[in-house]
Amino acid sequence: MKDSLRYNLRVIFVLTFASLICGFVLSFVFNSAKAKIKENEKKDIYRAIYQIVDNCKNVKEKRINEETVYYLFKEKDELIGYAYLSQGQGYQGKIKILFAVDKSIERLLGIEIIESVETPGLGSRINEEDFKNQFKNLKTNVPVECVKFSPQKENQVQAITSATISSRAVVSILNKGIQSLKSLVKEDGK
Repeated sequence: MKDSLRYNLRVIFVLTFASLICGFVLSFVFNSAKAKIKENEKKDIYRAIYQIVDNCKNVKEKRINEETVYYLFKEKDELIGYAYLSQGQGYQGKIKILFAVDKSIERLLGIEIIESVETPGLGSRINEEDFKNQFKNLKTNVPVECVKFSPQKENQVQAITSATISSRAVVSILNKGIQSLKSLVKEDGK
């Protein structure tokens, strides 16, 4: 009886000690990599901005109500538009979208998917150029609409076959992001 109790206590002690060591190592690695992760996220955002807006030469970040708005400039600080990072729930997880609009916030210049964990081969097709190109030059004064078949009206995009949830999620995130950007820019202009 004493031996089994002693054995159980030893197992508990060893497992607890091993768990604590692993927890400390994991915490150390996470904290030491946090700055590099933030730096890489920022690089991804800037790469996406320059990919969407060809004539953008300079980007200035501005914090407004805890949100970041990216002001896009041509040469000699001529404002050409804004970019904004919006996120929401997709089919399997979070989707982050960066989109750019013209300086009057009336026309969408394009979108770029920054992060998604959608189903490979289905929902992950939101990253394909054919899907993203549908968003170029859409109006921002009316919501973008996702349809299953070929778009028949203005501001419609065709959903990806077998990935309508992911397609609709992108459109929903975009529409909410456009409204947020409009209110942030309006507030900044006061």
